[in-house]
Amino acid sequence: MSLCFGMAHSQAECVIKNIIREIGQECAHYGETVSETLVAFMVKAVVLDPSNGFNVDRNLTRSDVQKLVKICINRLLDKKNPSLDTIKMQVYFDMNYTNREEFLDEHHRVLESRLSIVSREITDNRARTREELENLYRKIVSYILLRSGLGSPTDIKVVREAAAALQSIFPQSELGTFLSLNKKDKERQLKELTMIVTGIRLFNKDCGKGGEGIDDLPAILNEAIPATTQHIDIQLQTAQEEAYQYTAILEEVNCNPLLMKDIEHIKLKEALFNLRQYEVFLSIILTDIITCAQEVEMMITQLAAQMEQLKMTVQAKTAVPTSQVYPIFIALSGLWTSFQDEIILLSVLSNLTTHLGSFVGAHEEIFNQQIIQQLLERVQIKTDVFRIKESMGTRVNVNDFKKVDWLFPETTANFDKLPIQYQGFCGYTFATTEGLLLPGNPTIGILKYKERYYTFSSIEAAYAFAENPNKYIEKIGEKAKKNAELIQLLELHQQFETVIPYSQIKMIEKQIQPITRCESSTQTDTHIMQPTVETGYEWNEWELRRKAIKLANLRQKLTKSVQTNLSHMKRENSTQVYLLKTTGTQTKKEDGSRVPRPQIYITGLRGSPTASQRAVKVNLTRAVDET
Repeated sequence: MSLCFGMAHSQAECVIKNIIREIGQECAHYGETVSETLVAFMVKAVVLDPSNGFNVDRNLTRSDVQKLVKICINRLLDKKNPSLDTIKMQVYFDMNYTNREEFLDEHHRVLESRLSIVSREITDNRARTREELENLYRKIVSYILLRSGLGSPTDIKVVREAAAALQSIFPQSELGTFLSLNKKDKERQLKELTMIVTGIRLFNKDCGKGGEGIDDLPAILNEAIPATTQHIDIQLQTAQEEAYQYTAILEEVNCNPLLMKDIEHIKLKEALFNLRQYEVFLSIILTDIITCAQEVEMMITQLAAQMEQLKMTVQAKTAVPTSQVYPIFIALSGLWTSFQDEIILLSVLSNLTTHLGSFVGAHEEIFNQQIIQQLLERVQIKTDVFRIKESMGTRVNVNDFKKVDWLFPETTANFDKLPIQYQGFCGYTFATTEGLLLPGNPTIGILKYKERYYTFSSIEAAYAFAENPNKYIEKIGEKAKKNAELIQLLELHQQFETVIPYSQIKMIEKQIQPITRCESSTQTDTHIMQPTVETGYEWNEWELRRKAIKLANLRQKLTKSVQTNLSHMKRENSTQVYLLKTTGTQTKKEDGSRVPRPQIYITGLRGSPTASQRAVKVNLTRAVDET
């Protein structure tokens, strides 16, 4: 709980601790023992109540402390205050209740811590002599009995039976091997021996050849669970009937305030809160017991199947392979441990129910029962089921709303699992009346607003709330400041984060989101975009390789290798190149590249004067075949 009056956090915590200590001492002086948790919650409740005039934005003066202490003491010492009884009930439930998984985990952890001393004496033992080894063996037998819970280690008959079962699977001659193991292996073997011995003793009990000190847990549970369930059902029915009566009276009073002249209206409202909170807690416990009954029924079936399988495996044989029977013995031990867990869980839930009953009933002493009966004669008492049936067949029209969403069974897959605000009560009715808690009807429609879900008792309430949800949410918050028990009853943790009970923290963290569903269809074109044909596309891998070689022009390249002084002796290197090919060309016809060019010369220019001169035509171009 946080209570910082404009000062440093550490200083504020010190002041709060001193206030809580002083209030506890004063209450003890008057003969009333209160827990620190209850005092802390009461301090927060007094500060939240605006009628007390505390301002959390300024420093806490000495007069403020004295005033705070005085108001808290007066409230804690009030013997006829339904509001105080409700707060005490909430604090007690929060301190003593845990869910099934957490309880079993904590139970096993406590059991392990208690057995750790005995286990340490065995694993740390350094026995050498025969007497020391016998003493160690007896400690192992005691450890097995303590861990299994099948009989007392001080009962000689139980000890002899457990020792005989242990001797059949772990004779004393094997202690030397056991002592040579490391500590973790010793602990593991001790657990295995416990489970096997437990399975052997359970089988012997089923065959009628042993089972000394072993209670028939399935029979005990089959008798205890229905009795506990019946007791809680009676308590729950009684609380609901009284809550229906007070609701009917308050409903009538809202229409005719003059009826309350002979009875305190505020006390009646607080008594209704007390009964509704008691109803919520009983419902939680009853749900756990129903789960317990389902688990027990399933385990009884498994136990019978395992026993039948074991009998079929053994069948009066003198020797059976351990690989066949040991797993069945271990399975029997696990089932019996689960039976023991259910016994303890059922006992805790039963005690919790008994103690919760002490916080209910004070209002019967406060109110004049004769006046209550006279008021009841004027009104019609309606159950929650009857009120829901009255509003069946009506539903909001989602077209009337644009800013909020509505959820319905046919549009939401997990409709029944949504975390409804205000414990399922109608927020509009509570905000507009004096403490009237009417159940909401989900079939009217579940309003989804800021990731939270609201139900309403009538369609008129649904429409009014949806017009301005913040207005009514703030009104409920203001009412909770005056009656702090409403914070947990209506689960107003998002508005009062400093007073969240431990049992509600994980529920807040794991919010369930609605899975909406609807019928719909879609249609698309065959080709949204115009098809593009790539002319250069090639699917053949070898063709792509050929093109790559062509582009790289590898035929004109030379592969080279390099060696160093350190590597040239390690391996042979070789190179390979593409050799040039001899190529030729051919044309369609043969032709010459030149034509004959004849030359004309004049002879007789030199020589005899009698020689005649004449012209001679000479062709100096040689034939083609002579070249």
